[in-house]
Amino acid sequence: MSQETVSINQIVNDFILTLASDDYASDVSDTTLRNFALRGIREMGFDMLKRIKTTELTVDSTLGTVTLPADFVGMTKLGVLGSDGLLYSFVENPNLNLLENEPADEVPDYMQGFESYVYRNYISQTTNGRLYGLGGGQGAGQYRINFEQNRIELSLNVGADSVVIEYVGDEARATNPSVNVFAEEALRAYIYYRIIERKSNVPANEKARARQEYYNERRKANSRLKSFGKNDALAMIRRNFKLSPKY
Repeated sequence: MSQETVSINQIVNDFILTLASDDYASDVSDTTLRNFALRGIREMGFDMLKRIKTTELTVDSTLGTVTLPADFVGMTKLGVLGSDGLLYSFVENPNLNLLENEPADEVPDYMQGFESYVYRNYISQTTNGRLYGLGGGQGAGQYRINFEQNRIELSLNVGADSVVIEYVGDEARATNPSVNVFAEEALRAYIYYRIIERKSNVPANEKARARQEYYNERRKANSRLKSFGKNDALAMIRRNFKLSPKY
């Protein structure tokens, strides 16, 4: 699924261009505007604009670790791509004792037929976009997250060169932050509201109006995003549904 997005830089630049010389926000620096934009993305990001990402990461063969993505917030899935084109999932074990694991020569070739689930937003040339992970408690190994050292630590019997991770990302920490076009006006309204809310020269009724406008735009964006997601899912079902003959 491809979603149109707008970069933070573009939103900030457009915001500046629309300001009049006597506007309440006209004396704010570009840096401050960008900081408010990033705060807005983060505030809306963990509910309305939650961004699920999937990427392939290299395993440090010496330590058996993987460096967490810069925008990592929380894990949803972790797996290793097998020679059969399937993703075999790891099981999280916060109490994993790395010293007690025995290394293996290669990733085990686990049995077929377990219930599978799809890794989202990931396309592999070898699998034509069909990436699945084993369900039913089976896995390719164990892992734990070490936030202090910013890494994922794998059980020593993994023996993989790389892993595929699906995670919740903090868009505000991305290299080039962006938002869905449906949330663009909500972010503009957020920037303006946050700029004027503590200014002593701005009337209280203008602050109240700006606050109300932000929440109105946020509700509209949320409604559009939910509608888009539902319609997109229905379209996918229809594309994959084959009509059976009627008698």
